[in-house]
Amino acid sequence: MPPPAPRIAFGQQPSGFFPKRFLVSKIFSARKLQSQIGGTIHFFYHDADHDPRETRTTLHHRDTHAPHTLNFEFENKLQRKFSPLYLKRIPLPWHTHTANALPNYISKELAQIFRDTPPTNVADFCLAIMQKMGLLQNIEIHRSSDPALRTAACDIADFFVDIPYQNEIVRARHSRDAFQLHEGGPSFITLPAHPFTKSQISPTRDSRLLWMQSTLHCTHYITGLGEQNYLDITQTPEITFIKRDEIQNADDAWTDIP
Repeated sequence: MPPPAPRIAFGQQPSGFFPKRFLVSKIFSARKLQSQIGGTIHFFYHDADHDPRETRTTLHHRDTHAPHTLNFEFENKLQRKFSPLYLKRIPLPWHTHTANALPNYISKELAQIFRDTPPTNVADFCLAIMQKMGLLQNIEIHRSSDPALRTAACDIADFFVDIPYQNEIVRARHSRDAFQLHEGGPSFITLPAHPFTKSQISPTRDSRLLWMQSTLHCTHYITGLGEQNYLDITQTPEITFIKRDEIQNADDAWTDIP
């Protein structure tokens, strides 16, 4: 039988309302590999993550070039700390205030893209911005929040579950017969057992590779520069792992429009 057509994948949680440069490097690295071997490109969008620190967006003033870091605001503290990114709702005043400030840092065209993108939730907003910037053309997107993807994924022993708590949906770590919310350091909130199905499950960092691969079936995977330090690549010998190309100021926002 002929070998399978290349399926080139990379993964990332929402990484800022303008994507961080290291994510754009993954995209460019995947496109470069595709130009060499053909095949299709697949973006595993881990929008079920919940860490609000991941969406910090560092811009530079257009005149002074001084860095300035912005982040989303959220409707309440519980949502900010524990809701998955696809359920963190963006208040309209934050969107309006930020849109008014952005021309100091970015082009008028990019500022208009931001202004014209409805402030729904963090994951949808970040994805819409990347699409409008032209970064994801001809790339298939797979969202870890998708109930159909979750249901089709393999079983894993280590996982989070999206469950109701105090009128919000939170991403709680499954722990024996209970759930835990990490407050920081050694502090946890323990929630009682609650029924759930596979459509509510998302992986931890250590179980993500197998879970993702059971749905993507990729042949090549573009990793971040530190990602291979924790990926157990022996679990997926069918994948060829390739580090993304280096890029300057990797944690800053990408603000160019192709």
